[in-house]
Amino acid sequence: MTQTTPSPFDVAATLVLLAAALGYVNHRLLKLPSAVGMTLMGALASLAIIAAGAAFPSWGFAPMVERFLTGIDFHATLMEGMLSFLLFAGALHVDWTHMRANRAVIFALATFGVLLSTAIVGVGTWWIAGAMGLQIPLPWALVFGALISPTDPVAVMAILKRAAVPPSLQATVAGESLFNDGVGVVIFGILVAVATGSEEFTWVHSASDFSREALGGAAFGLVAGWLAFRAMRSIDDYNVEVMISLAVVMAGYSMAHALHVSGPVAMAVAGLFIGNAGVAQAMSDVTQDYLIKFWELIDEILNAVLFLLIGLEVILIARQPDLLVFGAVAIPLALTARWLSVFAPLILLRRWIDLGTLAMPTLVWGGLRGGISIALALSLPDGPYRTPIVRRQHQWHRFEVVI
Repeated sequence: MTQTTPSPFDVAATLVLLAAALGYVNHRLLKLPSAVGMTLMGALASLAIIAAGAAFPSWGFAPMVERFLTGIDFHATLMEGMLSFLLFAGALHVDWTHMRANRAVIFALATFGVLLSTAIVGVGTWWIAGAMGLQIPLPWALVFGALISPTDPVAVMAILKRAAVPPSLQATVAGESLFNDGVGVVIFGILVAVATGSEEFTWVHSASDFSREALGGAAFGLVAGWLAFRAMRSIDDYNVEVMISLAVVMAGYSMAHALHVSGPVAMAVAGLFIGNAGVAQAMSDVTQDYLIKFWELIDEILNAVLFLLIGLEVILIARQPDLLVFGAVAIPLALTARWLSVFAPLILLRRWIDLGTLAMPTLVWGGLRGGISIALALSLPDGPYRTPIVRRQHQWHRFEVVI
């Protein structure tokens, strides 16, 4: 019997079916935050499939599931599809008033913090690998530092909203996560080019690429958001206005890629503009209600599928026992890097901005790594250093699900 490759629609239908079924189980039984529950159940389903495959190899169930997951280009699915929607939807709900008040901290965390974390994790990885006899060149170690440094606190945002966390701190956590995604992707791209030898590293060239991608993305997002704002303000039709917001995300992300500027940064800025100026000045109450609920639904569906994929991804990880210890060592190293990358900006800016005593623990433990880190790891070219890097970021994510 010939094996047929599932179509993109078949893949999407299967993932949405699984997400709906597991989401129902989580809501009825586990009652965990959606992101945590989906990841945990996806991981447990992966382990069950692996166990069933080992116990009953004649069934061929595990290889079939592995072929299905292998057919999903995780990097393209997230980085060229889901990410633009997730960042725009997340930015819509960020209060610009609180975010603007703490813009210095957010900028420092999203730029200096990411660079510092990349350096600490990269150098630490390089040193530890050498001590364990796993020779990883420094450029590849820095690549791991870049992909594990961007935060993605989707799993904790709902908890922060229910807890007694000041709105200004909530806005800081959300603002950092929105912008350091784009910054991290830019740094990752530069370091991968250096590690593979396709580009020679120079400070001037790297600074130029970083400025073009990050600042260009912010400028493009501002223009896209402003154009959508003007169009929405000139009409009063919620159907058309929701379509305009959808066009900003889809066409805007595609155009940002064509212009070689950061699409993630552009979508974050466009979402902030529409979610604040657009909602306040360009929309009727009816349009606001429809637009916010539309993007909340998109955000919920995509996050459910994303974290389900993260849980199922354990099936595709190379199971090499000697890398388990190497992966476990990444946990305290990444935590230390996160602590230092938060501590340094807060100390430097403490004379001007005080986020309170909850700032350090919230920003450190709220800085979860999610789909972006996994997508970047799985996008690495095949080679001797890909498996250790993928293994280590997977060990880190499993640790975060546990806590």
